[in-house]
Order: sequence, then C-alpha cells, then structure tokens
Amino acid sequence: MTVLPSDMLAIEISRPGGPEVLRPTRRPLPALSEDGVLIAVEAAGVNRPDALQRQGAYPPPAGASDIPGLEVAGTVAAVGAEARGVSIGDKVTALVTGGGYAEYCVAPTGSCLPWPDGFDAVRSAALPETFFTVWSNVFDRGRLLAGESFLVHGGTSGIGTTAIQLARAFGARVFATAGSAEKCEACRRLGAEVAVNYREEDFVAVLKAATEGRGVDVILDMVGGDYVDRNYELAAVDGRIVQIAFLGGAKATANFAKLMQKRLVHTGSTLRPREPAFKAAIAASLRDRVWPLLAAGTVAPVIDRVLPAEQAAEAHARLEDDHIGKIVLTFG
Repeated sequence: MTVLPSDMLAIEISRPGGPEVLRPTRRPLPALSEDGVLIAVEAAGVNRPDALQRQGAYPPPAGASDIPGLEVAGTVAAVGAEARGVSIGDKVTALVTGGGYAEYCVAPTGSCLPWPDGFDAVRSAALPETFFTVWSNVFDRGRLLAGESFLVHGGTSGIGTTAIQLARAFGARVFATAGSAEKCEACRRLGAEVAVNYREEDFVAVLKAATEGRGVDVILDMVGGDYVDRNYELAAVDGRIVQIAFLGGAKATANFAKLMQKRLVHTGSTLRPREPAFKAAIAASLRDRVWPLLAAGTVAPVIDRVLPAEQAAEAHARLEDDHIGKIVLTFG
C-alpha cells in the first residue's frame, strides 16, 4: 500500500499578474474521485492557457483546481474505487483541467495514457495538451486527409511543432508561419515544405504561389484578428479553418462573401471545459494512431526548456518571450 504524504509542493497564482505572481506553497493533496487516479507528478508541461489563467483571463472550469497546469506525467499513486484500466505504479501522462503544477494531481482515467515506449517523464509531460488539441482540431474537426494541404500559424509553438509533424506523418502537404528566420528554419526541419516569416512576407501571397493559386485546404489558427479575413483569402474551395485561440484579438472585420463563394467552414473549439468522455475518445484515438509514431520516433515533442517547478515564474517568462516547442517543469 502506497503511503501518501499529508501535503505537497504546489505552484499557485498569488494574484493576477505577470510571471512573478507564481509562487511555491504547500497544499493538501487533491481529493481522489471514484473513477479517477492520483498521479505522483514527475513533470508538468507549461502552456499558453496557464499564462492566461495567471493573468486572470482564463479562469478554471467549475470544480477544477485553481493550481495551473493542464498536463502531467508521473506514477499512479492511488486509484478510485471505480477506476478501470490503470493500476498503482503505472507510468502515465494525462490531460487535466488544472492542478498540474503540483507534486500530486488527480486525473480521469480516460485522459490517462501510458508513456510512449522509450519516453521519460519530461518528454511524456510535453504530449497531452498539444497532441489532444491538434488531433481534435486538425483531424477530427478539420478533417485533414492525406494529400491535402495544411497551414498552422505559430509553427514553433507547442501546438505548431506538434501540428507540423502530425500533418506530415499523415500525408499532408504542410506550411507554417513563424516570426523569425530561425523559427522558419525550425519549422522546415520538422517537415514544413514552406515556412513564412510573417514579419517580412505576406503569407497569403507566398502560399497562394506555393499552391499555384489553389489555396490551402485546412488552416489551424491561434491568432484571429486580421488573420480571419486573410485566412478566408488563402483558403481553398471547400477549405476548413479551425480557430483555437485569439492572440491577435477576438474581433475582426472580414469579407464573408468569401465564406459563401468558396464553401468554407470556419469552426473552433476549446478543450479544457469538455466532458471526460470527449477527452477519453481523443485519448483512445491517440493511443491507436499516434502513440506508435512516437514510439518509432516518427514524431516527437520539441523541448525548449526544462526547469524545476520552483522556477515556474522563469518558465512563464520564457513562454511569453521567445521559445521553440514546449517548456516543462520537473518535481522531485
């Protein structure tokens, strides 16, 4: 029987603000639900929603922990009475609704996946948030097929580096935008055929030329703002545009005639508040179709920086400055 401590190290948001408001503290262990698992966290991924929550712009869903952190990897320390398919001692990575920046975190069993073969805690913790998001939005909502063209904005973000690799692995022609020559080169190394430096070039003109005027079949956008109309201009006939964030603003002026003339679909989603069954279905697809690619080395998380949990403020500063790939916090 595992002996659990009475409290744990956690990184809390002391007040809304900049990275400096993140501080180490001691908290009681989270309560275990009947169908959940308690994970002794070895590593936790750092993501843009964590920074938004820290700023006070993205409150956790009802019932979720106020501790930030949406993905963890570690060892199962306890299981609920009705939990199935996961046992104490298993090495798992999990998508959670909060609480990841702590030594212990609870997760629904359906959102847990085994570490891919050959992976350690750090690489496993860098998977759930981006891989669940990309699979759900690019392949389920966007219906990307082999032979189609795909564009991801923000190609060197955690989402971007994942999307480039998965789209390429499943046979798409891949394009990306990024904010520097270095970042564009990183996108090309990951499998992008064309990477456009949006600070120096018009991605619409460059990618229309690259597709001989046809345009792009699926666009994954986290910018919004004036990108909305530009995405409509670039999209191919019957194209799909999937919105997952609005870093450039949630309001836009767009020529909606293009939506009709090209028969476009502009959709969007948020993953964090979705029900456990929805996330469990994504997890099952990932285990069947993507985990073998990770084990084979066909796709891999891109790790920018690994820091101890006590340096979460530095991790957030890095997230908001200039990074390529994922930032991961470690515990213990």
